[in-house]
Amino acid sequence: MIRIGLLSDTHGYLDEKIFEYFEECDELWHAGDIGSIEVLDTLEAFKPIRAVYGNIDGGVLRQQLPLNDRFEVEGMRVWMTHIAGYPGKYNMRVRQGLLEAPTDLFVCGHSHILKVMGDKKHDHLHINPGACGNHGFHHVKTIIRFSIDAGAVKDMEVIELGLRGAL
Repeated sequence: MIRIGLLSDTHGYLDEKIFEYFEECDELWHAGDIGSIEVLDTLEAFKPIRAVYGNIDGGVLRQQLPLNDRFEVEGMRVWMTHIAGYPGKYNMRVRQGLLEAPTDLFVCGHSHILKVMGDKKHDHLHINPGACGNHGFHHVKTIIRFSIDAGAVKDMEVIELGLRGAL
């Protein structure tokens, strides 16, 4: 079993509460729009991290991180990318990628809209943790914590960090 802390769209800002909520996690996953190398370095110093770059991430982050991260963990095939859409509304790149290599868990960011939903067509769980930075139209900063055990997602928690700054 592995415990995951999932976040996205920090846009250069890390809420200190993240470290408290992710203390018991084995690994962090960041679904893009990190915003600065300092945010990535801080997260890497805290826990092992998997991350993809997002549309606001510049050259240094794009050199260090992939657009797509496909991996297997605890018997679960995972695909993480930043811009994707959602079940029934995936962009062309993602639709093609799902046909070429099916996945059990699909993780993305970008929309700043928290979504956890099954995708019956592609037979996977879709997760977008929303946004936990202070930039964007979202009102509440969110992150997700869950476990993966023997090919199944378990004990999922949506965590609200509070209102984003500068509303």
